[in-house]
Parts: sequence; C-alpha cells; structure tokens
Amino acid sequence: MRHPLPEFFRRQDESDDALFYAQPRLVTHIDDEAIAAVTRLYRETLPEGGAILDLMSSWISHLPGEARYRRVAGLGMNRDELAANPRLDHRVVQDLNRNPRLPFEDSVFDAATICVSIDYLTRPVEVLRELGRVVRAGGPVVITFSNRCFPTKAILPWLSLDDAGHLRLVADMLAQADNWDHIEMLDRSPNPGRSDPLFAVVGRSRGTNTPHPA
Repeated sequence: MRHPLPEFFRRQDESDDALFYAQPRLVTHIDDEAIAAVTRLYRETLPEGGAILDLMSSWISHLPGEARYRRVAGLGMNRDELAANPRLDHRVVQDLNRNPRLPFEDSVFDAATICVSIDYLTRPVEVLRELGRVVRAGGPVVITFSNRCFPTKAILPWLSLDDAGHLRLVADMLAQADNWDHIEMLDRSPNPGRSDPLFAVVGRSRGTNTPHPA
C-alpha cells in the first residue's frame, strides 16, 4: 500500500524531538534474551570486517562481541549516549525527522542496522532510501523491533497494529524506498511468552544512487 504523507506518520506528541531525547537514557529497551536474539541475527547477517552504520544509535549497539569490523559509525539523537558506546568509531548527532539526508557518501557502508527505533521515524521512506544509497549493492539492512515503545513518540499506525502488522508495515516502508531487494520478515522471538518478542525485517541494497527528494 501507499501511505499518505505526512498524515500517516503523525504522533501523539509532535513537540521537538530534540527536547524528548535531550536527557541521555543509558538503559536497554528490550530484555536480555531479546538483545541476545538481535546479536545472533547480526552475527548471521553483518559481514565481519565490513563498515557498519548503526542508525538511530545509542550507548550500546548489540554487535557480536567477538566480531571485528573495519568501521562502525553511529548516528543518533543524544551526544552523551553515542559517546558512551564503545563500538563506535564515528559519531553523528542528527534528527532524522527534521533532516533525513544522511551525511555519508554513496556506497561507503557494507551493512546497516536499526534497532528498536524504526517506529519513531516520521519520514521513514526517505530515511530508508538514503540508507540504500550509502550501503553498497548487496549489503544488508537489519531492522529489529519488539512490542515496546515510547507511545507518545511512535507513529500512530504503530500503536494500532499487532506484531504481524508491524512486520508488514516495516517491509512496506523498505519496499517503498525503492532501492532494496530480497526483503524478508522474520520472527526471532527467543522465548515466546516468557521474554520480549523480537522481530526483524532484512533487505539487501540495490546499490542505486537514488536522488534525494527535494
């Protein structure tokens, strides 16, 4: 389906996101078993030795501890959270809802991740199109999410959908970006009913230099 913009991606709280994220939150937003499931999926999908972009990053990236990457860049909203993340080699503070243009050259990353944050993007198709631009052809994006969120800052459709609906919505966002292929919807919940669920949408960059919308 094609979503109306920007109405479809409105939120309960439309105040400046910089105010909401001004205070660092050095906490995890899913439980340990769900975090381990994220790490397992990264281990399976991210190319070791590659350059990784952790989009909407925070103080922890959940990357496999034993994995070595050429470079890990993190883009997030809070400078202190990014500074506390030991896996990051490069840090960028940017509000993607204000400016979805990524400050990176074409095809400079081998993979990208978005962990438990996709539901806060009000311009997700633009951001994902940009992500397809900066990730090389064939490189994966791994978008993970659970059933937790800050409800006032999540887009309204997210609050009305169930887990299956979230998977379809994220897969559709990625498809609409129009530079991702081989899109998969995964249920990687580690211990159903006894830990946080964990879902993922994975795609592969087409490697096209899609112009950024005006």
